[in-house]
Amino acid sequence: MCSIFGILDIKSDASALRTIALEMSKKLRHRGPDWSGIYTSERAILAHERLAIVGLNSGAQPLYSPDKKLILAVNGEIYNHKEIRARYQDTYDFQTDSDCEVILALYQDKGAELLEELNGIFAFALYDQEKDQFLIGRDHIGIIPLYQGHDEHGNYYVASEMKALVPVCKSISEFPPGSYFSSTDPEPYRYYLRDWTEYDAVKDNLSSKEELTEALEAAVKRQLMTDVPYGVLLSGGLDSSITSAIAKRYAAMRIEDDEQSAAWWPQLHSFAIGLEGAPDLKAAREVAEKIGTIHHEMTYTIQEGLDAIRDVIYHIETYDVTTIRASTPMFLLGRKIKAMGIKMVLSGEGADEIFGGYLYFHKAPNAQEFHEETVRKLLALNLFDCARANKSLAAWGVEGRVPFLDKEFIDVAMRLNPADKMCGNGKMEKHILRECFQDYLPDSIAWRQKEQFSDGVGYNWIDTLKSTAEAKISDQQMATAKFRFPYNTPTTKEGYVYREIFEELFPLESAARCVPGGPSVACSSAKAVEWDESFKNCIDPSGRAVKAVHNEAY
Repeated sequence: MCSIFGILDIKSDASALRTIALEMSKKLRHRGPDWSGIYTSERAILAHERLAIVGLNSGAQPLYSPDKKLILAVNGEIYNHKEIRARYQDTYDFQTDSDCEVILALYQDKGAELLEELNGIFAFALYDQEKDQFLIGRDHIGIIPLYQGHDEHGNYYVASEMKALVPVCKSISEFPPGSYFSSTDPEPYRYYLRDWTEYDAVKDNLSSKEELTEALEAAVKRQLMTDVPYGVLLSGGLDSSITSAIAKRYAAMRIEDDEQSAAWWPQLHSFAIGLEGAPDLKAAREVAEKIGTIHHEMTYTIQEGLDAIRDVIYHIETYDVTTIRASTPMFLLGRKIKAMGIKMVLSGEGADEIFGGYLYFHKAPNAQEFHEETVRKLLALNLFDCARANKSLAAWGVEGRVPFLDKEFIDVAMRLNPADKMCGNGKMEKHILRECFQDYLPDSIAWRQKEQFSDGVGYNWIDTLKSTAEAKISDQQMATAKFRFPYNTPTTKEGYVYREIFEELFPLESAARCVPGGPSVACSSAKAVEWDESFKNCIDPSGRAVKAVHNEAY
């Protein structure tokens, strides 16, 4: 992961703003510890902190067009950069080996319409010096974080994390995923539009397991492009086990040269974390033995997790209960991964949203409700699992990639007939995905019940978080919470604890509005709470809240 920090449409003294940019960009250096760069003019400032993954020797940023009139700062990876580079090799003089430089070539040809051409994870700020115009863009789902704001002079800011904006902006907001914003636009424009968001467009489709299998294998293979050592996060759940198994099949050869040479680091390393005796650890060992990874297992104590909560909230920039529960072990694991010299890992986020993998999907009343909930969940991932997966690892200078959220794969998976995805009536959640990849995995894993990451690391983790908050926050505090926190008022004592810490770290009212709220059962949207009467009396994001479905339900 890298970071970007930009000040655009400058209306005040640029020399003073340059000092601010350097100071604020430094707050993001954990994301990109390898090198720093800055561009400054009277109208725009772009700062960049680099984590070198591809093009190690020539990919320093900001990037410039050959005539130096286009300046680009990018956080991300462009998986189809080779195809785009080949398309423009006769019309654009590439200056570096960076995968991100193709954005400049595309911009010269297509302007803002370049976004749909990209398959990758990214957030970028581009300044066109000749036209005195800027273009801000973010990937289709919001896998890479990006925030925006304005200061008292009306200068426009963008940054990879809100911690770089809170000290200098009057108000901030999350830059919307799947969107771009240019100097000529009144507001961000959504470019990522898909027919599959409508049930009528997919309800009569045929579901091809062969096409689904090939699409995921291609996504994993694409995302193995790297010039540094990489690994896989292996929780022992279905999704991470599938991505790990596929990655192992391609690990021996170098993807960057179309498998013409042996990989520089041919041994695939896998990583798991949990409390002593956690169900995930046992499952992960079983998968690692089956697929042949070099497996690394980390155990942590509940006290170590509790001690990390404040740092987790600072880095993830949230007070959402589910996100903090799951981010804490991932944050701890990220530090261990970095210490072992790994700079990039694959992770399994996105499958539960695409395939209806959360246990509450068993209660979906029909295929239309099921599909519409998957769409809601997928298009809100930037607020939850994407933030966790990206920032937990970026805190230590590790990049996380998510093959299930590959742009091409999503189009295949979301166009499956929703009826073929549904669970219940004897069918397990994500059964179509299990059937596609059951030969890759031990049967005990291919048909293991969904376990949310925050549960799978050990049930005592969540139970202790609840009891600790119960002892710390009084009933009187909860009774008056709406006066202290009128927006998104905490509904549990655990949520109250996290909100207190968040407000201390990010004391800007608009920062709190960057965090979602509303009732949820086992990670459901507020809409899905209506599916079952029992949900209304058990508003808890743990998978164990789904009675008569989870094997260890409350």
